[in-house]
Amino acid sequence: QVQLVESGGGLVQPGGSLRLSCAVSGIIFSINAMGWYRQAPGKERELVATITGGGSPNYQDAVKGRFNISRDYAKKTVSLQMNSLKPEDTAVYYCNALIKHNSWSSTTAYWGQGTQVTVSS
Repeated sequence: QVQLVESGGGLVQPGGSLRLSCAVSGIIFSINAMGWYRQAPGKERELVATITGGGSPNYQDAVKGRFNISRDYAKKTVSLQMNSLKPEDTAVYYCNALIKHNSWSSTTAYWGQGTQVTVSS
């Protein structure tokens, strides 16, 4: 049973920082891309940042220069360092991973349970 477990959300003042982490557990063959998405109340889920299997990052324009995504291949984790946070960053943040269960299979998308990030004074 593959699980993605997130941690690190919370309440922070505007201009502050938070670090989100996500760990993949369970028996897998490999992890391709990993990423973070968010969903604010009344809005659709949107991509925040992704990182490929080779380590290339991609960011939504609104977070470029403020957020940094990284991964640890050995620990099967992905992290999102969020700096200069703004009230509009408030949302539930979800971890995503594209996982292969064996060498001949295609990837399957898995999601974490979500972690709340609230930016408010």
